[in-house]
Amino acid sequence: MVQKTVLIIEDDKHIAELLRMYMEKDGYHVRAAGNGRDGLKLFAEEEPSIVLLDLMLPGLDGWEVCKEIRAQGKTPIIMITAKTEVFDKVQGLEMGADDYIGKPFDMKEVLARVHAVLRRVNGEDKPRRLSFDKLVVDMDSFQLTVNDQAVDTPPKEMELLFFLASSPNRVFTRNQLLDEVWGFDYFGDSRTVDVHVKRLREKLEGVSGEWTLKTVWGVGYKFESHA
Repeated sequence: MVQKTVLIIEDDKHIAELLRMYMEKDGYHVRAAGNGRDGLKLFAEEEPSIVLLDLMLPGLDGWEVCKEIRAQGKTPIIMITAKTEVFDKVQGLEMGADDYIGKPFDMKEVLARVHAVLRRVNGEDKPRRLSFDKLVVDMDSFQLTVNDQAVDTPPKEMELLFFLASSPNRVFTRNQLLDEVWGFDYFGDSRTVDVHVKRLREKLEGVSGEWTLKTVWGVGYKFESHA
């Protein structure tokens, strides 16, 4: 498999390094630029698979960079910016951006959006969407639907529920869940899993008799399906 290249155009060095670290861990080749002109130069050299683009760049801003990239082809662009007003989002999408993520962001959400955009442009659009009785977990839109009602759910809770529900009736230890959902950057203790499961249960309690988030005492948790 050919390694995909991600081009990060971001002037905040901390954010750029965080994006680089996660993208490389996920198997991507990464190049980064701290301003728009250098970003366009790297774009021409690297022909990346996808561009993560900040809007508020020194010199040539993200709007202009997006315009230049889009004039050259259909390379997917995800705008990552603190400008989160509806007008800015609409403008970004109308200019040709494929997605728009506001700062501050959760890295798992960024990775999910990158995966979704690349699947779409490569004709591999297989939505990460799970459906059970009165429950839909949609990771492409980061939307939880319970009993036909959208439920506001933080990214980590969504990731945890999706991971458990992807393997119905399989038991996972707290440490396994920390590794898979929180990743290498998490240094807290396993009780955070308990807290997130508790919050999910509050959202899901009493909705269906065909599935449940079950505690396996002395081991961990599982998404138990009776269907």
